[in-house]
Amino acid sequence: MKTSTSILVICFAFFFSCKTNSHIPADKNTSKLSDEALLTLIQKQTFQYFWDGAEPTSGMARERIHIDGVYPENDQNVITIGGSGFGLMGLLVGIERQFIPKQEGENRIAKILDYLKKADRFHGAWSHWYEGPTGKVKSFSKQDDGADVVETAFMAQALICVREYYKNGTASQQNMAKQADMLWKDIDWNFFRNEKDVLYWHWSPTYGWGMNHAIQGYDECLITYILAASSPTFAIPADTYHKGWARSGAIVSKETKFGIPLVLKHNASPNAVGPLFWEHYSYLGLNPKGLKDQYAHYWDVVSNHTKINIAYANQNPKNYVGYGGDKGWGLTASYSIKGYDAHHPDNDHGVISPTAALSSIAYTPKESLAFAHYLYEHLGSKTWGKYGFYDAYSETANWYPQRYLAIDQGPILVMIENYRSGLMWKLFMGAPDVQQGLNKLGFTTE
Repeated sequence: MKTSTSILVICFAFFFSCKTNSHIPADKNTSKLSDEALLTLIQKQTFQYFWDGAEPTSGMARERIHIDGVYPENDQNVITIGGSGFGLMGLLVGIERQFIPKQEGENRIAKILDYLKKADRFHGAWSHWYEGPTGKVKSFSKQDDGADVVETAFMAQALICVREYYKNGTASQQNMAKQADMLWKDIDWNFFRNEKDVLYWHWSPTYGWGMNHAIQGYDECLITYILAASSPTFAIPADTYHKGWARSGAIVSKETKFGIPLVLKHNASPNAVGPLFWEHYSYLGLNPKGLKDQYAHYWDVVSNHTKINIAYANQNPKNYVGYGGDKGWGLTASYSIKGYDAHHPDNDHGVISPTAALSSIAYTPKESLAFAHYLYEHLGSKTWGKYGFYDAYSETANWYPQRYLAIDQGPILVMIENYRSGLMWKLFMGAPDVQQGLNKLGFTTE
């Protein structure tokens, strides 16, 4: 009896270990997966952030998930609109890849759409953060307690993809498409001009335009102007893009880094390379391949920025451990050794953010895949956990926090899919209103 009980305990322990750690690689010498198998595994595991890890009332993405359980005060149920937009696109990936049953995915999307309709809105725009259980705004900062038009754009990008995915489906699917379309069309982009030739990032019911943050390129906000021009209901004039975002041509850069042209420059830091999320957030739906306007060829913009990161890692001027194109590379905004930081070659603290290289896979497939194999097979469980690769790490500092951020996990899932099938690019770029907006602003596509 004692022996039988012991065998049962051992078997149960083995089963539980396999179930809970089935996708946790060994620290070293993990058997190498094929590229395709590894990409599927990364997508499937990352998808769980937006599925099992979702805030239960809304079905949307939590701002952050800390496996170590240490959260800022009252922060566990905070949801993020931008990250949830990325997650909504990720749900379509999960349905398409059969990570979940189709009907369960549709039910979750319907739940999210219903929540978005009821949550606090300001001239049709959503806030940056919400209290998940209530749908009430949680202030991002003192004066940032109302509309955030950039986070709204990240969500609207997803709503258009949902609409296009379901618009020719069953009656219930077509109803979801109509709901997504209504939410997108309710956004009053023109209001956020504040009667000027530029879009403003924030508006507060308490502080009005107090944040006074004009959105002027180049950074992650390109999608905001494209959607604002594409709106069938509240479109901005083309001049707002050319005078505001492009600053009447001043957006064009003549700078090079490592002999690679920057192409476009940031308004406040014209000589800086910038964090790599600039090349991800707007391009989850917007396909940069063959995309041109009078200022740039956008494939050059996104691929050059990525190649600059690789060249910087290869040079490794600060001699950090684990840097190089065949090892760690990719600098972007993420957790850092001393809080949150926007890492880039001009602001490097030895912290690698997996989302930077993984979400760039369409631009630099060879180097991004090499990095994925390095993480999974060499660093193993130091960087890999319940929801895929953790947000950031430093081999130099022996720092491996078990933490995730929605805005970093979402692009990994979606951009890998764009590399593999082009799913979101096809949905978004195939939308008639998006095409009209691009034409209006002078974009051409090959």
